[in-house]
Amino acid sequence: QVQLVESGGGLVQPGGSLRLSCAASGSIFSINDMGWYRQAPGKERELVAVVTGGGSTNYVDSVKGRFTISRDKALNTVDLQMNSLKFEDTAVYYCNSKITYYSGSYYYTGDYWGQGTQVTVSS
Repeated sequence: QVQLVESGGGLVQPGGSLRLSCAASGSIFSINDMGWYRQAPGKERELVAVVTGGGSTNYVDSVKGRFTISRDKALNTVDLQMNSLKFEDTAVYYCNSKITYYSGSYYYTGDYWGQGTQVTVSS
């Protein structure tokens, strides 16, 4: 099948930077959008940034100018560079993608999530 594996979370001071990475693996035929979501304690999960199959990007207003999403289509990876981090960026960050994979002669499309990586901004 398909798996998304994230890395790069951690503890950082306000104003600092972190880079999150997500790699998709498995019998992948194609990947459409790849995105990052986050969920803070007591809050709903929200879309942070997304990059389409065509390379267009979109960000939630609160991270515009600070975060940059990028993908490597050959490697099936998506990164999130986070700069000028704020206390309110503290959350568990999840990678998400809609992926078509093959199994034998058949193709299947599913919505996949990574396991989540904790980002904590604290002084």
